[in-house]
Amino acid sequence: MSAPFRLLFVCLGNICRSPAAEGVMRSLIEREGLADRVTIRSAGTGGWHVGKLPDQRMRTAAQNRGYDLSSRARQVTQNDLRDYDLVLVMDNQNMRDIRTYDLSSQFGSKIRLFCEFCSHHKDREVPDPYYGGEQGFELVLDLLEDGCRGVLAHIRSALP
Repeated sequence: MSAPFRLLFVCLGNICRSPAAEGVMRSLIEREGLADRVTIRSAGTGGWHVGKLPDQRMRTAAQNRGYDLSSRARQVTQNDLRDYDLVLVMDNQNMRDIRTYDLSSQFGSKIRLFCEFCSHHKDREVPDPYYGGEQGFELVLDLLEDGCRGVLAHIRSALP
């Protein structure tokens, strides 16, 4: 069997958007019977929350939709760009931050904005819900559910 497709979601602190993307994508991959062929992780560009569970408001909103968000926050490393096949960032600031890890400019083609994979939403970025109300977490999940379907199609086309 060939090596699994490796997917990394990245946001600022790895406590709202990227762990939610990881949970939504993991659920989709498991439903599709691809759990043994796809590795999914998330990370943050900042290290303030390393080791913590996702934000309780994000976990509650996700749990209400049937998603388990139990990963622990970690910070992106330089090796992540080498080790992952696709690195999906949630916004343009994450894109700028992650590119600073690509010292030799060799990984640019694997770093993409998550919303490029959305088909029903026109947003270019997944907004950070951290300082907003409940509706912000629901919007994030709406975007993630839409985009993860597109990511799944991309992964299917990349699998041998």
